[in-house]
Amino acid sequence: MADIVAAQQRARHAPPEAIAAAERLSSLDTVAIVTGQQAGLFGGPLYTLLKAISAIRLARQVEARHGVPTVAVFWVDAEDHDLDEIHACHILDAEQSVATLALSLPPTAAGTPAATVRLGDDIVGLLDQLTDSLPQTDFTDEVATGLREAYAQGHGLVEAFAIWIEQRLGHLGLVVFDASDPAAKPLAAPLFEREVRQPGVTATLAGAAGERLRAAGFHAQVDAQPDSVALFQLGERRLPIRRDGDQFRIGDETISGEVLLSRLHDDPAAVGPNVLLRPVVQDRLFPTVCYVAGPNELAYLAQLKAVYAHFDVPMPLMALRMTVSLVDAAVIKFVRRHNLAVETLHRRDESLLNELLGAQLPESVDQAMRAADATVREQMEALAVAVTAVDQTLAGAAESTRGRMERDLKNLRNKVVQAAKRRDQTLRRQFARAQTQLFPSGTPQERTIAGLFFLNRYGPALIDRLVTDPTLDTRHHWVVAV
Repeated sequence: MADIVAAQQRARHAPPEAIAAAERLSSLDTVAIVTGQQAGLFGGPLYTLLKAISAIRLARQVEARHGVPTVAVFWVDAEDHDLDEIHACHILDAEQSVATLALSLPPTAAGTPAATVRLGDDIVGLLDQLTDSLPQTDFTDEVATGLREAYAQGHGLVEAFAIWIEQRLGHLGLVVFDASDPAAKPLAAPLFEREVRQPGVTATLAGAAGERLRAAGFHAQVDAQPDSVALFQLGERRLPIRRDGDQFRIGDETISGEVLLSRLHDDPAAVGPNVLLRPVVQDRLFPTVCYVAGPNELAYLAQLKAVYAHFDVPMPLMALRMTVSLVDAAVIKFVRRHNLAVETLHRRDESLLNELLGAQLPESVDQAMRAADATVREQMEALAVAVTAVDQTLAGAAESTRGRMERDLKNLRNKVVQAAKRRDQTLRRQFARAQTQLFPSGTPQERTIAGLFFLNRYGPALIDRLVTDPTLDTRHHWVVAV
């Protein structure tokens, strides 16, 4: 594996520190802290960067505490075929609006593994569009140059992603591994063979674990089907392999186990693991002591303990990645000034804004509205008692009248708030800025906005801060003013 990784690094012209880290993998004493992600366009969302940084931080901690050579490894899930998830990039433009840049894909790309996608001449225009959309800073030229080196016409989508991650973090000793490398497949072939010889065991074990999770009140992330085999056939399309009685079905083709094993023997690179087997393959190829996962990954990794045992691969420890929102100082001041819980800004309606604006109303207006509410309630309660003394059937009419009056007062208050909105544009702008930075398009920032946006805004010092700041533990979500 050390030789295979070294060959990838030479092809990508990796930084010397990354090459030195990979060389350490040739020692049997070395252990690995592994994380990974799909090859998102232009480096993917911020959380991809956070996963890699979390692995680097943890590798340093393990080596310091235990005196064991430790390497951080980023596994690029290059055989993923969900191109809709990775072919677009989102940033905030100069007006603090979400701008989306997407790679044009032909209709024939549906179901194609990411590793087979190559960048055409349209990538030049897309990079121009990205550069024009980014707010111009002291770091824009350097970021744009790095992107053009990585995402050059003719490069593969996965190759470009690996180059970009290596550019940003290789100097910190991060080892990037392209999981589609045919040279590594023979090392995983024994796992593939066991899956073919004992079909359905992986799905059954994961499914049983999922049922236990549900019974304990948790969520099962993977719903394993009884006929599924934890393998794909790779080629122009990624096709699932399924059991069909005593045989196997791949697309429209039905073959015997002997034929499938023969194909696997002749060309191990023609097969890849699915979500249940991929972690096992990863930890067969690397000396993984801990995997850095996101929340969704933790959910399905919880179903794999028995699967690891089935393949005689030690299951590593699991650690949650760092989770961070990066905002400017003005957002922090706004949140603190109004004593807001950050998560309340996730709402997509204007209820929170109305509350803030309501709190800004003149005291005289607020007091008058409260007094009116109290008066209506008190007088209508007294009136209801009086009219029912005349006729019991009038109780309902009194209650309806009270309801209409309270609704009218509420509508009046809303009109006052709307008038305040029109008057207090400063508060509206501050609210919109905070909401857009923390929850762009209603989604947590780290899952939406590309990591490159923040590197363009804050420069290399951002990475230094995230790597070295001892307060950024993984027990909390951190809102950081950079």
